[in-house]
Amino acid sequence: MKIDIIISYLKRYEFGHEKDFVPPITGIHLAALTPAEHRVRVFHQQVDKIDYHTDADLIAISFFSGFAPAAFKMAATFRQMGKTVIAGGPHVTFNTEESLRHFDAIATGEAESVWEQIILDFSNGKLKPVYQGIATDLKNIPTPRFDLLSDKFFVKKVIQATRGCPFTCSFCTVPTLNPGFRLRPVKDVIQDASYDHFKYWWQRKVVWFWDDNLTIDRKYITALLTEMKPLKKWWLTQASLDIAKDDKLLDLMRDSGCIGVFLGIESFGKNSLADANKKQNKIENYKTAVAAIHKRGIAVMAGFIAGFDHDTCDSIEEMSDRIMEIGIDVPFLSIMTPFRGTPIYKNLKMNDRILEDRGWQFYNGYNVAFKPQEISPEELLRSHRNLWKRTFSFLYSMKRILRCIFKLRPGAILLSVAMNSFYMTKRMRHNYPIDMTHKTV
Repeated sequence: MKIDIIISYLKRYEFGHEKDFVPPITGIHLAALTPAEHRVRVFHQQVDKIDYHTDADLIAISFFSGFAPAAFKMAATFRQMGKTVIAGGPHVTFNTEESLRHFDAIATGEAESVWEQIILDFSNGKLKPVYQGIATDLKNIPTPRFDLLSDKFFVKKVIQATRGCPFTCSFCTVPTLNPGFRLRPVKDVIQDASYDHFKYWWQRKVVWFWDDNLTIDRKYITALLTEMKPLKKWWLTQASLDIAKDDKLLDLMRDSGCIGVFLGIESFGKNSLADANKKQNKIENYKTAVAAIHKRGIAVMAGFIAGFDHDTCDSIEEMSDRIMEIGIDVPFLSIMTPFRGTPIYKNLKMNDRILEDRGWQFYNGYNVAFKPQEISPEELLRSHRNLWKRTFSFLYSMKRILRCIFKLRPGAILLSVAMNSFYMTKRMRHNYPIDMTHKTV
């Protein structure tokens, strides 16, 4: 049987991306789990031209809510051509009835637990409409099919060591989508990190951990990073702010090749952190925490969200200066998005604050899908765009680049220079996040 796995995408910037850094792990993970007797291909709509004339027997599409319009349109085209189309991912999991109108079958939750059964049922003509994936252990998972990735991705070695997160941030679907906190055997992770069949040296050198909170289990991360040392790779991941208090862990991260860590800082407002259920974040510790990580030559990437109930236009736009003050190397700026399956969605829905007339394209992290408390939806969007433009201005971007040269190690410098140049180029070209109120999807 022939199977095409597609990761759908909808452009989020006016002119698209100047460079595509890293693919999601979903497609190449499912491809690796596909029985060897089947031919499988992986397409990322972000970089690949979709083959609508494919000879595949089964089309599988994965997507999150912001890309749902693209997935629905794609599915309709394939089904008109007589193809069987199935779907999975976060959007499908929390919007099953809607998804069943667009696909022949769907997989909710973690799809790998039902993937082989879906293939078997389809082969036997017994495909069911809904397959409910469950949280499984992470043993014996094969290495992702990196060979199926387009060369357009700058970094290809994206792997996973853990799944889930012990925190319950109000805007996050992970606790529901990936319940519990699970660990892969260290030897399996090292096998993935050791994979080196790539064209360019940096694709062999860089390991991107697709984990929500890689460092939370200290015994596990110590064992893993100890085994990473001999590989002499550069790696980056996502973690929580508490790592800054653990000198031994930070030293081990440095010694094992860490070049960057992403922190979900989210806000500089205490009330907004309470809205986010980020009790572990202490604003007064931000600068000290960043300095502790910088001391090891590691770049600090950080996420910030605009649109919590206590945010105002001024507090949002002021974040650009405060981001500079605490020393963040690469900021990521988004608008609070009430995804279904999150506490924030339930709260806003209950209080009639979801903008029901706005389609899924507004759920892409750069647009407004709800009624803010202190400001209007239009003011929130405008304040976010002002924040984005100031943060990635030539002046602030160059300050971050110059600062990193004196504080970070070589790999971290390259990371910071590349990412800041990426966003600065967008800013200089006026390649801003798309305002979906002016976009026909």
